[in-house]
Amino acid sequence: MPEIIIYTGRLCPYCTMAKRLLDRKGATYTEIDVDSAPGLRQELMEKSKRRTIPQIYIGDRHIGGFDDLQALDMKKELDPLLLA
Repeated sequence: MPEIIIYTGRLCPYCTMAKRLLDRKGATYTEIDVDSAPGLRQELMEKSKRRTIPQIYIGDRHIGGFDDLQALDMKKELDPLLLA
């Protein structure tokens, strides 16, 4: 299974939904709370070119946010990524 990184924030319902989806898939991931330390949100924006959370990476691939993750799952494209 590739490394999965999910950038999250406190009180973010989309972050919770993304983590639940990954949990249902049995995926293990590293969660980085951008509210936990100064500079993490800026680092995320520079890395992803987006301002919103969650931002999800599977291996070297930037998936995007929860809607992007869910869309991959609905198209049956998420499971192959998790198994790669």
